[in-house]
Amino acid sequence: MRTRILGVIPARFASSRFPGKVLAPLAGKPMLQHVWERALLARHLQGNVLIATDDFRIADVVRSFGGRVRMTHAHHPSGTDRLAEVASAEPASLYVNIQGDEPLIDPEAIDAAILSVLHDEHIPMGTLKKTIIDPTDVVNPNVVKVVTDLLGDAIYFSRCPIPYERDGRSHQPLYAKHIGLYVYRREFLLAYPDLQVGPLEKAERLEQLRALENGYKIRVVSTDYESIGVDTPEDLERVNHLFSATAEMQSSIRGSNG
Repeated sequence: MRTRILGVIPARFASSRFPGKVLAPLAGKPMLQHVWERALLARHLQGNVLIATDDFRIADVVRSFGGRVRMTHAHHPSGTDRLAEVASAEPASLYVNIQGDEPLIDPEAIDAAILSVLHDEHIPMGTLKKTIIDPTDVVNPNVVKVVTDLLGDAIYFSRCPIPYERDGRSHQPLYAKHIGLYVYRREFLLAYPDLQVGPLEKAERLEQLRALENGYKIRVVSTDYESIGVDTPEDLERVNHLFSATAEMQSSIRGSNG
């Protein structure tokens, strides 16, 4: 029997820095539509993607571009809590939490995250990491770092530089950026809202620490995907430029081949 895997894009209208950002126009479409279309290309999702929202404005737009929507309660403290509500009504073996503000999400990164847990029933949750190249990212608290054990399971996530290199720069890359793409097994996801919020999650404001503080493993696999999220209107403008540059390059290639 084939494992059913459901991709879920949590989408809120409220945003402290950029209200309504998921509906902001980007290259002629709402930003959320770009995320949805990219997610549909993930091989392991097989087109099973829905958008979870508490806002009827978002729901109407999703239906207008042919997406599937599920209305959820308004007061979820995190995207994972919103996914847990979806899981209670949408049976599947695995659920993929896809950020609604990453219009350039790589379908191969989604597949990589799925594979992190697909064949190991003892792993309740999986995510991604990428080697940090820019040294300024190491000290940037907005770039979440992750360290893993020799089996690839997370030891800790932090906004601080981890690990600390006591004797100076190592000859091997030690710093890894956490990519906020999550995969959950259904049993774990349904239990997540009732897990105790620990002091580490409260201090770092990182919801994935709830799993670690309650004794659950998180499998972390490496990717080359560099997440580009949209948190401000300025971010949207930068992504718009990327879309324009890509379109121009593709047009140039078609012209040279013609």
